Amino acid sequence: MTALDVDSTDTLVVREVFGPTAQGEGPSCGRRCSFIRLGGCNLTCRWCDTPETWDAGRFDLRQTLTRRPVAEIITRALEGDPDMVVITGGEPLLHQHQDGWRSLLGALILAGAEIEVETNGTQEPTKHTARWVTRFNVSPKLAHAGDPSDKRIRPGALYALLETRKAVFKFVCRNDWDVREVQAFTEAHGIPPRLVWVMPEGTDTATVSTRLGEIADPAIAAGFNVSTRLHVHAWGDEKGR
Repeated sequence: MTALDVDSTDTLVVREVFGPTAQGEGPSCGRRCSFIRLGGCNLTCRWCDTPETWDAGRFDLRQTLTRRPVAEIITRALEGDPDMVVITGGEPLLHQHQDGWRSLLGALILAGAEIEVETNGTQEPTKHTARWVTRFNVSPKLAHAGDPSDKRIRPGALYALLETRKAVFKFVCRNDWDVREVQAFTEAHGIPPRLVWVMPEGTDTATVSTRLGEIADPAIAAGFNVSTRLHVHAWGDEKGR
């Protein structure tokens, strides 16, 4: 399957498709890639950096989101011949029961691209998704995100993602207190420290650098990996880069 082979009726709701750029976080930090940002989310994080994908109270989602043919999405994502395509959101796994999702994964795999999916860890992957995705970047939300724990923490989904043996876990932290919360969270849900990446919250270089200095030592002491946010250092809060 290529973009030309995808059924013309297959569509997905998209905020943007951009790249080539660089993955800014986690184990693939710095890798050349493209991004597909889908619309919709089941959480309402107070510090979300892409609220235009879901927050109808602040944005006209008819303007910020577009239903686009999957063939068009694939063609744009593969411009520049990236080795990796990152599917993000919003919460992309909300789309995985649609024909468009299956067509998207199939075409990317046949094009030879690795696929990373960035997810908040509340949605169980389908068998099809688990088979074709290269890596799940799971980012469970801590208390400072604002949603109640029973909404942002779904143990069944976390275990299902762990069972794929393709999941790593990313946590956005502001200080050592947040790192302690990550440690309690991962211990409670059986997530090995070697699969955890801790990164600083912030949308500008000064904030990211300051918070990285606060969280790096406690994160390393807890057995976690540490990541900066490369895209913030390179492009600040600019979207679509």
